[in-house]
Amino acid sequence: MNDLALIKGIGTSTITKLNKLDIYNSDDLITYYPYRYDILKKTNLFSDKVVVVGIIESIPTVNYFNRKNRLSFRINIDNKIVNTIIFNRAFLKQHLTIGKAVTVIGKYDSNKNVLTASDIKLEDIGDITKVFPIYHLIKGITSKNLNKYINLALKQSYVIDYLPEEIILKNDLLNKKEALNIIHNPVSSDKLKKAIYRCKYEELFLFMLKINELKNKNNLMNIGYSKNIDLNRIKEFIETLPFKLTPDQEKTLDEIFDDLKSDKRMNRLVQGDVGSGKTIVAIISMYVMYLNGYQSTMMAPTEILAHQHFENMKKLFSNFDINICEILGSTSKKEKEIIKQDLESGKIDMIVGTHALIQDDIKFNNLGLIITDEQHRFGVNQRANLRNKGNMPDVLYLSATPIPRTYALTIYGDMDISIIKTRPEGRKPIITKVKNNSEIKGVLLKMKEELDNNHQIYIVSPLIENEESDDEDIKKLYRKFSLAFKDRNIGILHGKMSQKEKDEVMNKFLNKEIDILISTTVIEVGVDVKNATMMIIFDAYKFGLSTLHQLRGRVGRNDLQSYCVLMTDRETERLNIMENVSDGFVLAEEDFKLRGSGDLFGTKQSGDMNFKLANLTKDFDILLKTKEDSNMILSKISEYPLLKGLLYDSINKD
Repeated sequence: MNDLALIKGIGTSTITKLNKLDIYNSDDLITYYPYRYDILKKTNLFSDKVVVVGIIESIPTVNYFNRKNRLSFRINIDNKIVNTIIFNRAFLKQHLTIGKAVTVIGKYDSNKNVLTASDIKLEDIGDITKVFPIYHLIKGITSKNLNKYINLALKQSYVIDYLPEEIILKNDLLNKKEALNIIHNPVSSDKLKKAIYRCKYEELFLFMLKINELKNKNNLMNIGYSKNIDLNRIKEFIETLPFKLTPDQEKTLDEIFDDLKSDKRMNRLVQGDVGSGKTIVAIISMYVMYLNGYQSTMMAPTEILAHQHFENMKKLFSNFDINICEILGSTSKKEKEIIKQDLESGKIDMIVGTHALIQDDIKFNNLGLIITDEQHRFGVNQRANLRNKGNMPDVLYLSATPIPRTYALTIYGDMDISIIKTRPEGRKPIITKVKNNSEIKGVLLKMKEELDNNHQIYIVSPLIENEESDDEDIKKLYRKFSLAFKDRNIGILHGKMSQKEKDEVMNKFLNKEIDILISTTVIEVGVDVKNATMMIIFDAYKFGLSTLHQLRGRVGRNDLQSYCVLMTDRETERLNIMENVSDGFVLAEEDFKLRGSGDLFGTKQSGDMNFKLANLTKDFDILLKTKEDSNMILSKISEYPLLKGLLYDSINKD
């Protein structure tokens, strides 16, 4: 229900602006958490971080230059007049009136008598330590107004507390309304920590409640059919491959064969580092199913990746009498009808596709194996829909996102896990260098060398367009590199493009019609472009180590020497590990220590990790507690109708 209009001061225009912050009702509003806090205590002018209170002495002036602005005024600090400036805060001018007391945070240059402010609070913070919530905002919504709306919503709205009373008492938790009040109006660091802990607990409790319920369901459905493993014929096929399997691939296949021989349904996650060769393991498993008279299917997150799998399988099975097919969103209606008939009649042995595979009218004759590539890109129920297509089919999930085993076992505890680390023979380690932005000339020369060798290059930016920042974005980069390489074809790829547009660009890059591809992280998981030998990542400090590793894995897909350059003008200590470590699992462990799980699991995923406050790894201790508590509550869920309704609504929506 959209009840925002019932809150005093919120009209139609404000609702439109709040919607842009993904706030659509009062519950969204009260759980729109600050992304950080300013903890301020008064200092003198000569501290490293200056926090001073003063009286405004002059009418502020605003100067504009290069789409930026500078606000200037004089302030009286303990009878000393100080010139104060702050950038890109022209909107503050109307609030900075002569005689008003304000708190200024920044750095003081005693030689110039200039205080350069990073922020200004429109109040005197006094002599006590004050904690200020800092929210992500958009134009037209101030922090003060947003906080006011949140507090009104907290007073007017009924706050639903999903945690059972016994869980609250057991863990000595605050009630939810009190915790929310503290989060938005903190009075001390200690109380704030307790309030944040309580709200994180609820998020992780609801997450584990759902995960454990799904695990329980899967365990009830774990009866399968044993398959025959004809090692001689499997060996004959493996000997036709144009490469030798690595020890990790062989070990993973042995684990899969053991699963298939048992009378339990296989439910295995294969985690493979970037370029480690997960796909061939999946294809060999499909061949085993073919030998047993079963159909197999592989679902990929994008059409272009699905098509690449299809083309690879056609080549590998070119001398075998196996009917392989693909079905995509773009497949014509007429073709789809023929494919559906052939699937149902059993003419098709193996099929590769995208979400098109989970449509209700797709029926199999004898589906025995389901493979989901990049499994975390699909919601829980999308994967479940495919599982329900056959008669207890075996399931194999593939993931190129390295997750330390402890965390994987907690999150995917109902799965067996195989790990492939070793890289295929002939693959050279990618030479990775961290460079300051001032060293761009050397990078351009290296790019020219690679282009002259008829190789292709990726350039990655974290942003699409951001005119108010000095950070690089793909549109600025496109203009710059178009000037530097006038005789080269340059393409752009980003998440706001339609899937069709993305596929068109990637196909051009794959077919060497584009020499330099400038992209956001949408290329993190995608097509193998074997001719791409160099990647430059701008503003590399913005990415986690695992994301950088995933991106880096787009090059080095061949026996050519490949390069990755991390451009930054910020700290490099964290990034330097990338120069010496090529093991994605080691980098994942570092990321978990430094940043938590955000970069490992990607963006919010339907049914998986949709958190506003919690972090699966930094809050791993809470996760373990909620795992235990949620299992206890699941055993008597009928006693909690509100929680039961939320749980099954959530599972059904996914």
